[in-house]
Amino acid sequence: MELLAWFIDLVLHLDKHLVELLTDYGPWIYVILFVIVFAETGFVVTPFLPGDSLLFAAGALAAIDTSNTLTAPMLSLVLVIAAIGGNTTNYHVGRWVGPRAFSGQIRFLKVEYLRRTEAFFLKHGALTIVLSRFVPILRTCAPFVAGAARMPYGRFQAYNVAGGLGWVLSLTWAGYFFGNIPLIKNNFGVVTILIVVVSLLPVAWAALKKN
Repeated sequence: MELLAWFIDLVLHLDKHLVELLTDYGPWIYVILFVIVFAETGFVVTPFLPGDSLLFAAGALAAIDTSNTLTAPMLSLVLVIAAIGGNTTNYHVGRWVGPRAFSGQIRFLKVEYLRRTEAFFLKHGALTIVLSRFVPILRTCAPFVAGAARMPYGRFQAYNVAGGLGWVLSLTWAGYFFGNIPLIKNNFGVVTILIVVVSLLPVAWAALKKN
């Protein structure tokens, strides 16, 4: 319960925690953010890490950092590399694990998430690599499923780069330009929840249509 309470506090007050990280670690915050985004996109067992809200909050912080330690251009570059590199790693892991991923024999893999992502692939094809960037859980599972399905590497990377750029730049710069508007800044927890809810709408809609 304590871990859950800590995680909820982290998500709802992500903006304040990032300020603390910047104060305590200075330029090392780039490394910390890189690791989080890389892990969220690179390891199929970590879909719970903050993604959309983290990019938005980091962009908002870059806009008000008077020390110029955290700048929007450098932040964008670091996180784009993390997002593309994470997906690439996830693809190779999926390719290595292969069909065993869907057998239920590997305990740490959520077969339900993989099946849901597989259904998304059937509907949207390779474009799933781009679209899934904006959907939690699918974002983490899509490159893994692509690897397991042996999607051609060159084709995967083309969509991977496009999706990584679109995801990171849209949310980071949205935070940069809009994250410090008083209404948003004073209700950042609510905004975080709205970001999560909106990003999950495609999954909820697909589940309702299936039923």
